Parts: sequence; structure tokens; C-alpha cells
Amino acid sequence: MNELLIAENISYIAANQGLFSRNEPDKEILNNISFQLEKGRILGIAGESGSGKTTLAKILAGIIPYSSGKLTFNWPPEWQKSKISPVQILFQNNGEILNPFRVIDEIIEEAIYIKTGEKKNIREEKEKIFDSVNFPEHLWNRKGFELSGGEQQRAALARIIAVKPELLILDEPFSAQDADSQLNLLNLFKEINSVYGITLICISHNVNILKKLCDEIIIIYKGEIVEKGTAEKIFSQPEHPYTKFLMKAESYELSYKDLKAEFENL
Repeated sequence: MNELLIAENISYIAANQGLFSRNEPDKEILNNISFQLEKGRILGIAGESGSGKTTLAKILAGIIPYSSGKLTFNWPPEWQKSKISPVQILFQNNGEILNPFRVIDEIIEEAIYIKTGEKKNIREEKEKIFDSVNFPEHLWNRKGFELSGGEQQRAALARIIAVKPELLILDEPFSAQDADSQLNLLNLFKEINSVYGITLICISHNVNILKKLCDEIIIIYKGEIVEKGTAEKIFSQPEHPYTKFLMKAESYELSYKDLKAEFENL
């Protein structure tokens, strides 16, 4: 086995800091989350809004600390002295990655230089990266705010690829995308995984997309993992009622009345 990360009983409790609700208890967001992820694999994390998916992503990226448990990363030696984090996140809001007032070409060149420390062959590497995310040359000299949402997403992805992280976390990358755009992105993420050898975690409420993209899937409900396994097993033999609920809801097998009833019975 070649585990890139091992999460053991990770829990996260958000302290109550409200000015008008000081008597309310702290809120448990994640409870005893445990899983392993092999290098080069694609892991899907599914669950409803507020289930704790994005909180888990931020913990894995070191943005927020976990309250208890143990998190182990097995990074290659070259990351020991690197100023760059081996974990990168493609947020839903690409403005968190791209400076809207900087030229995209300059952003990517800077990222390549930070990673390699060399100014030689930057043009060649830059062309390869832009090509890999289907970002055309006529957009290179535009600033972030001059791009469409889809173009911003690809530019942000190019910025991440330029530093060649070990782990890339995709936070709801398929939201607000039509069917064709979702398919294009799905193929793009598969290519990034295979060409660059980057391990992926994809967070999404769209279980059908995760089925096509991921090797393994984790289902989170109310801050806990209720089911995990290979994508094939999860979809062919779902065991937990919430997993079955997600699949029925996604495939429109439930009317609104049935959907409400199923959800209330979980």
C-alpha cells in the first residue's frame, strides 16, 4: 500500500462565538472521520450541504485545525523545505485563488518560478499547462476579472497545476455547470490525475458525476462517514439509507413528496 494520507478519528468542534447566543453549546461539525487515500487515486466525498465536506477539505489543506484525532501525510522528501503546500484546493469561488487585477500569464509564470526556482523553459512549461486545461492563448494576457466563470476556473486550475501539488482538492467543481461543461471538466480532471500523477479529492453533491470520476467514494451525513468503498461497490450495493436516498434523489426516482418523506425518515 502507498497511502498518501491517513485520517484517524478526525473530529472538529466549532466554538460558539455568537454575541446573542452565548448559552448555546459548541457545534460538532465532524465526528470520528477515518479513511486512507492512496497516492494517484481519486476519492469522492458526497453529502448534503452542511454535512461537513468543505470543513474536512479545509482541515486536510491545513486551513483550519482539527479538534481531535490524527492526520498523517506521507509527502516525498522534496516537500520538506518547500514554501508551497503540497495540498491545493480549487474553491467554488475562483477569486480565492486568482487575483482579479493581475494578468493570467504573469500569475502562471510566477507559480512555475516559485516551484522550480528557474527561469529557463518557463514558456515551454507554461504552454503545456495552459494546453492541459484548454486555456487558449488569446486569453493569456487578460486579467482575472475579464474572464468568464468557466475561464476563471480553468485559469485557477492552471495556477494550481503549475506548482504540481501532491494532492488537489476540488470543492464542488461541477456546480452551476451544464451537462456538456460537466463532462469536459470530468475528462479534464481525469487527465490531470493521469498525466501529472496528482492525487484528487472531489467534493460534490452530484453522485452520478462522482461515479464516473472516482475510484473510491465516502458518504458523509451529519458530520459522520456513513458509508465508504469503491465507486463500483457503493453504486451497485449501497447499504446505508442515506446513500440510497442520495442515489434516488439524483436519478429523479422520487417525487418531491417522496423526497421529503425519505429525508425525514433518515
